[in-house]
Amino acid sequence: MTGPAPMVTLYGRPGCHLCDAAQAVLESLAGRLGFSLTVVNIEEDDELHQRYMFEIPVVSLDDEEIAKAPISDLTLAVELEERLGPR
Repeated sequence: MTGPAPMVTLYGRPGCHLCDAAQAVLESLAGRLGFSLTVVNIEEDDELHQRYMFEIPVVSLDDEEIAKAPISDLTLAVELEERLGPR
């Protein structure tokens, strides 16, 4: 029996091309690595907006930040593969 899928969260905002690119990479990795992806608009939460407005996109895995802008697609993929391994 397996536990719940790991949760990857992408913090960003609409109109952010870097956020869109990170989301595309994460969506392509989600099925292979077996994680769930949640996209959070920092503009909908004052605390998140203050925290991340100059750092987006920010990616966390199970509430641990693992990447901030600028994010390399390859580095992000390698980081997630090392932490999660193929499922």
